[in-house]
Amino acid sequence: MQIDLLIFDCDGVLINSEPIASRTLAKALQDAGAAITAEEVLVRFTGNSPGAIRRICTEELGIENLDAVFAAWHLDIYSEFARSLEPMPGMERLVRSLPHRKCVASNSSTDRLSKSLGLLDLWHAFAPAVFSSDRVARPKPAPDLFHFCAETFAVDPKNCVVIDDSSHGITGAKAAGMVAIGFVDPADPRPDRARVLAEAGAALVARGAEELEKVLASLEARQVARA
Repeated sequence: MQIDLLIFDCDGVLINSEPIASRTLAKALQDAGAAITAEEVLVRFTGNSPGAIRRICTEELGIENLDAVFAAWHLDIYSEFARSLEPMPGMERLVRSLPHRKCVASNSSTDRLSKSLGLLDLWHAFAPAVFSSDRVARPKPAPDLFHFCAETFAVDPKNCVVIDDSSHGITGAKAAGMVAIGFVDPADPRPDRARVLAEAGAALVARGAEELEKVLASLEARQVARA
């Protein structure tokens, strides 16, 4: 294949935000009366859009006064991002070494992206091409955000490669007609992530930035061999 555009998910791929998000959301939900742990939050909420997270909280957990709960969570998570957020190990070096055009496609809100990725130097490797599902009608797993990226860069979806750590992102990439690479954080406590991503349609799965570099190189090698 010809790689004209690399599309990166943000949380759990570019930045090590998911442990912080899970811990702080669990605390906010516990304070509101929900019996839920940070690990359960990681499993149930990771990769979902803000709207989907709110629906789970109201419909499945029975949380009332959700606006107040989320206001408290956002104060906590953003202050924790400012204190301790870091890029995923090895990812900044990898991203800056890649010659391809690239962008970010995230189910996180524009506000959250600016207060997370926007805190790090890695932001400048992508800006202004940092796209939230706020920009489209439907978040992942719909293909809308990925189509938006391809249209913005005026490239054919079949020449786009998506790197995502959630089944929602992999499903959306496949629906958009793009090559999907599953990304697994080596520190993720969930043992079945590679299987989940492969079953969602990932053509390849990389564990950490070093493996991702090799996977991308293998795609380039196939392109050269076919040429």
